[in-house]
Amino acid sequence: MKYLPRVSSRGLVAVAAAVAATAGLVTQSVGATAPAAVQVTPLQQQLDTLLQDPRYDGSQVGLVVRDVTTGETLYDHNGSTRLLPASNTKLFSSTAAMHTLGPDFRFHTDVLATAAVQQGKLRGNLYLKGFGDPTALESDYVALAKQLATAGIRRVDGDLVADDTYFDKVRLGDSWAWDDEPFYYSAQISALTLAPNTDYDSGTAIVESLPGATVGAPVKLNLVPPNDVIKLVSTAKTGAAGSDNTLTIERDHGTNVVHVTGSVPADDTLSQEWVTVWEPTLYAADVFRRALTAQGIRVDGHIRTSAAPAAARRLARDESMTVGELMTPFLKLSNNMHAETLVKAMGAVAAADGSWPAGLNVVTQYAQSVGVDTSTIRLSDGSGLSRKVNVTADSVTDLLIAAQHEPWFQQWYDALPIAGNPNRFVGGTLRNRMANTPAANNLHGKTGSLTGVTALSGYVSTKDGRKLVFSMLSNNYLTSPRSVEDAVGVLLASWTDQAPVAAMKPDLARTAADNCGEWVKAC
Repeated sequence: MKYLPRVSSRGLVAVAAAVAATAGLVTQSVGATAPAAVQVTPLQQQLDTLLQDPRYDGSQVGLVVRDVTTGETLYDHNGSTRLLPASNTKLFSSTAAMHTLGPDFRFHTDVLATAAVQQGKLRGNLYLKGFGDPTALESDYVALAKQLATAGIRRVDGDLVADDTYFDKVRLGDSWAWDDEPFYYSAQISALTLAPNTDYDSGTAIVESLPGATVGAPVKLNLVPPNDVIKLVSTAKTGAAGSDNTLTIERDHGTNVVHVTGSVPADDTLSQEWVTVWEPTLYAADVFRRALTAQGIRVDGHIRTSAAPAAARRLARDESMTVGELMTPFLKLSNNMHAETLVKAMGAVAAADGSWPAGLNVVTQYAQSVGVDTSTIRLSDGSGLSRKVNVTADSVTDLLIAAQHEPWFQQWYDALPIAGNPNRFVGGTLRNRMANTPAANNLHGKTGSLTGVTALSGYVSTKDGRKLVFSMLSNNYLTSPRSVEDAVGVLLASWTDQAPVAAMKPDLARTAADNCGEWVKAC
C-alpha cells in the first residue's frame, strides 16, 4: 500500500516574508540573485481572509487542505500545531476498528449455564455474558429469552448472573467532565449493556413525559425500556396550557435515582429525555429478567454480577449488526459510546485486554502503520470527550488520504455525515449545515464539538472535480466560529482554477446555529 508524502505548494510563505522584512539589514553580495518571491495563490488568499475572522482573536486554529490524489498541500495554517479535536478523534478510532476488527465483525451476547436442564428446570445459575454489543436493544434480550423458551426452559432455580468481564471495570474515560456524566453522550461503558432506541445510545434509558389530565395533576412519566433499576422521583406538575415547559430530569451521581421537577403545559405533547444509567450491566440484566418472565421463565434467585465459569455451555446467542453497518449510526450521529466500545473491543481482540490503554495502543499502531506521525499526537479516548486528546490538522489529513486506499473505504466514507442532506442517517451532524450550497451532498466530513472546541475534517470535490481533503481544528474561542468552518467547506466546493471565485463570507454559509452542538438531538 502506498501513501503519498506531504508536498507543500505554499511552503515557506511566512519565512519568505520574514526574510524580506529584514533584507535591509543584510548587505547583498555583488551579482547575487535576489530570492524569488513566494507566490500566494488566490485560494490561499481567500482562506487567509476567512481565518482573520475576529472570533479567532486570542484563539488557535489549524487548517490544512490537500489534494487527495497527489498529497500536495494547497493550504497550511498551523498544520503541525497540536489541538483538541473533539469528535474528530472518531476518525482515528473508526478507521482503526474497520482495519482491526474488520467490517464483517459482529458483537454478541450469550446466555450460558453449567447445570443440567431437567423437566424444564435449569438446576443452577443462568449466565448472561456480554461481549460489548453497543446496539443491544430490549428486543434483543427478548429474542434471547425466546430461544430459551423454545429450548423448553421454564424455570431457573439459581441466580441470574451478569458477566461483563470481556471489558475491564473502568466505566468512564480519562478526564471526562463530571458534569457531563448524567447526559446520554457520556454514558458508562460495559461489555454488557443496553440501548433504548435505534440511535443505539448504549448505557442510557429514555424518560417520556406527558401532561396530566388536569392542571396541577402530576406529569405522566414512562421509562423506555421498562426496568426496575432506574427509580423516578417526581414532583413535576401539569401547568396551564401555553405555559412554559420547565421540566428538569436529573440523575443523582452514583445512583439510579432520577429526579423529575418543574412543570409541563397541559397542551404539550410527548417529550423524551435520555438519562445515563449507573452500572449498565445490572440494567441489561434486569431487562433480560423481565423478558424471561414475559416468556414464562421464572428465575428463583437474584440478579448479581460475576464471571461465567469457563466450562459453561451456550444456550442462546444474539448477534449485532456488522461493524461496517455500525459505522452509520456511529459516525452520522457522532455516538461516543460506540467509539469507546470499539476501542475496548480492539484491545480485547488484539491483546486479550478490553481496556482503554490496550485499545488505544491498537488505534495508535494503526495510524502509525498508514503513515501518520504518531509522535506528534496523543489519544486518550476514542470519542474525543477527553480533553487530553491532541492531534494536528496534518495528522488528520494524513489519515484521510491513507484511508482511501483501504478495501473498506467506500463503506466508511459513506458513513461520514454529508453536508446539507436533511436525512438524519445521511446528513447526520451536517444535515443542517451548508444546505443549498455547492458543498451540499458533496462534502463528507466529521464534526467535533466541545466547549471552546469545534472541528470539521473530511473530503470535498471542487467545481473542477478535484478531490480534496481538509482538516480544521479550532480551540479556545469565546464565540463559536462554526460558520467559518462552513464557509471553508463551501469555498472549497465552489473553487475552480478556471475563473475567480467570489469571496466567501461566513454568514452566507451559516445554515445552523453556531451554538447547536453535535449531540443536541434536535440539531
